[in-house]
Amino acid sequence: MPAHDGAGAGTAPGGPTRAAPPEPLLPEASAGRLEAGQVRAMFERIAGVYDAMNTVMTAGLHHRWRARAADLAAVGPGSRVLDVATGTGDLALELARRVSPGGAVVGSDFAEAMLARARAKAAALGTGIVRPLFEPGDALALPYGESSFDAATVAFGVRNFSDLPRGLGEMARVVRPGGRVVVLELTTPTRAPLSFFYRLWFDRFVPLLGALAGALATQTAPRRPGGRERTIAAAYAYLPSSVRRFPGPAALAAEMERAGLRELGYVLLAGSIIAIHVGTVPPGEA
Repeated sequence: MPAHDGAGAGTAPGGPTRAAPPEPLLPEASAGRLEAGQVRAMFERIAGVYDAMNTVMTAGLHHRWRARAADLAAVGPGSRVLDVATGTGDLALELARRVSPGGAVVGSDFAEAMLARARAKAAALGTGIVRPLFEPGDALALPYGESSFDAATVAFGVRNFSDLPRGLGEMARVVRPGGRVVVLELTTPTRAPLSFFYRLWFDRFVPLLGALAGALATQTAPRRPGGRERTIAAAYAYLPSSVRRFPGPAALAAEMERAGLRELGYVLLAGSIIAIHVGTVPPGEA
């Protein structure tokens, strides 16, 4: 799931809506850290703009990245897969195509507004494709037994785990021995000139896009002024901060190993802006 916190906008009397400078809802948002309840509230309120913002921010490439993550899950017809922090369900829907016919995909998230949009997408799937089950769940206490799935995935959600080791451990726990855990996440490039343009885009333009999205959302939902607008803007100020404080690719691989996964590896995409990590649950450690 790539979205997060930011700022507000206002309407001049008799004039058009204009975006205001981002103002984080909470000090923790600008630091890239929020408690679980704050993250849930944030995603409940940005669900309506989440897909559009992902497409704008990535020029539509997020669909390709999710397809690559689904490939690395190494599942096929008849497989059973869990997508954690599924958001609006794009990765779960991609996985559904891989496991059809005869398989099953469960998309778990703690933001009901996001799940509602995922269910609407699933309802539009064509015949012959498994329809994912989207249900509420806490990534730090997954409501599934050990070895319940052939693979578990998470896309743009692991940064929001308030306890990263516990979340990774839960994903490993519910996957059978020999199955894979796949983590798709944003990362920070370190080599110039891409690192410069990345900072410019994420630190400057993404929060401004969030402020604009908040202003537009207020226009379409005038009964809920102010609060929703500020939340949407704050979400997209939180995004770059959360990426900066998140472990880099090598450090995340080490965290996955500490969670009990083996045969670890990762691929970097889009000039090292995207990292997809893969680990396998070893025998006897499911």
